[in-house]
Amino acid sequence: MSIEPNLEEQALLEASLRRARSDITYRELISGLVATAGLIVAIVALWLLEPPESFSVAPAIVCLLVLTLSIKVQFETPLGFTVPTQLAFVPLLFAIPPAVVPIAVAVAFALAQVPGMIRGTSRASRLVLQIPNAWFALGAAAVFAIAEVDPAKASAGLLIVAFASQCVVDFVIAAVRFAIAVRARFLWQLRETWVYVVDAALTPAGLLAAEATHHVILGTLAMVPLLGLLAVFAHERRGRLESMLELSNAYRGTALVLGDGVEADDSYTGQHCRSVVGLTLDVADRLGLTAERRRNLEFAALLHDVGKIAIPKEIINKPGKLDPSEWAIVKTHTVEGQRMLDQVGGFMREVGLIVRSHHERWDGGGYPDGLAGEAIPLEARIIACCDTWNAMRTDRPYRKALDYDVASAELTSNSGTQFDPSIVEILIGMVEAEEGPASATVAEAVAA
Repeated sequence: MSIEPNLEEQALLEASLRRARSDITYRELISGLVATAGLIVAIVALWLLEPPESFSVAPAIVCLLVLTLSIKVQFETPLGFTVPTQLAFVPLLFAIPPAVVPIAVAVAFALAQVPGMIRGTSRASRLVLQIPNAWFALGAAAVFAIAEVDPAKASAGLLIVAFASQCVVDFVIAAVRFAIAVRARFLWQLRETWVYVVDAALTPAGLLAAEATHHVILGTLAMVPLLGLLAVFAHERRGRLESMLELSNAYRGTALVLGDGVEADDSYTGQHCRSVVGLTLDVADRLGLTAERRRNLEFAALLHDVGKIAIPKEIINKPGKLDPSEWAIVKTHTVEGQRMLDQVGGFMREVGLIVRSHHERWDGGGYPDGLAGEAIPLEARIIACCDTWNAMRTDRPYRKALDYDVASAELTSNSGTQFDPSIVEILIGMVEAEEGPASATVAEAVAA
C-alpha cells in the first residue's frame, strides 16, 4: 500500500476497519474454521516429525509475552493489518522446540485479543480468526524440524530458507482466507506483499534479541522500547487514515446534499441527473476507467446541472423555447456549477472541471470554452452523450419524450460533431441491448 492510499485502497481500508468492529460474518467464520483445522493438522504432523524435547520455560514465557505485546502494535492495511512480530517471534523460535512454536504463536494471538474483548472494542466472535494467524510460524518451524537443526546453530542459508518458507506459507494461507472471507482478488493480495519487506527488515533485530536471550533470560525485553516507539507510529498512522476516510466521506456527503438541493429546486433536473449517473458508470466500466476517474465521473454526472440552482426558476421551467437572452443565462450554469464545487475543495475541484466542460462539443462549437476533440475531459464527453440521451428519452416541459428510434438516430447523426464517436458507439450498443426494438436497427432509424 502506498503512503497515500488510492481510492480503491481507501475503500478496502474502510471495509477492513468496519469488519474489525463488527460481528464475524458467515464467510469469515468458514474461512477461520477451515484455516484453524488445517493448522491443527499441520501442528500434529510437525509434532510427529520431531517430538518436542524439554526446554527452559522462563525465556519461553518472556518471548511469549513480548510476542503478545508486538501483536497489539497493528498497522492497518487494505485487507487487515500487519504487526512487528519478528522482533519477538525470532527469539521464540530459538527458545522452544519447533513443534511448540505454532502453538505458542496461536496462544499469543488469542491473548492479544483479550484486552479488546474486555473493553468491548472487539467482538469475542472474532477470536476464531486470530488462531489461524499462527500459520506463518509453521513455515519457519517446519524448516528446522525437517533439517533437524537447532535454530541457534543454523547456517545463514538455512535461516534465509526458514524466513522464505515463513513468508510463502503466510501468503498462501492469507490469500485463501481472504478469498473465502471477503472475496479478495488475487491482485489485492499481491499488493499486500510489501509487509514481508518489513518483516525482513525487522528480522536482524530479532536475531540479535534471540542471541541475547540465549545468555540472559530477559534479553528479549530489549525489544519492548522499540515496540513502544512503533506503537506510537501505529497510533498516529491509524488516526491519519481515519481522518482521511472521514474527509472522503464528508466530500461524498456534500455531493449528495448538493444533489438533493438540485432535486428540491427542480424535481426534473434532480431525477435527470440521477438517471445520467447510471448510464455514465456503465460507459466507464466498458472503458475501464480507474477508481479515481470513475468516482469523479459519478459525482460530475450527479452534479452536472448543480449550477442551475443559480438560474431563475421561471427560465428553467419555461414551457416554450427560450429567447436568446434566456438561453445566455442558462448557459452560465456550467461555470456556476464549477464555482460551487471549487468552494467544496478537495477532489471536488476535479469534478468541477468536468461539470464546466460537459456542454463542450467534439467539433469545438460548445460552451463555455470552445474546447474540441480530446481537449475536452473524457468524463465530460461521457456525460455529454449520456445527458443528451436521457434528455431525449424523458418528458421535458416543452415536449414529450422521443421514441427510441428517433433518439438513437439523433445521437448517431451528431456523432463526430457534437459527440465523441467512440462514446456514441459504446452508448448505442448499451441502450440497444437494453431497450432497442427488435424490429428496427439503429441503421434503419438513421435511414428513416
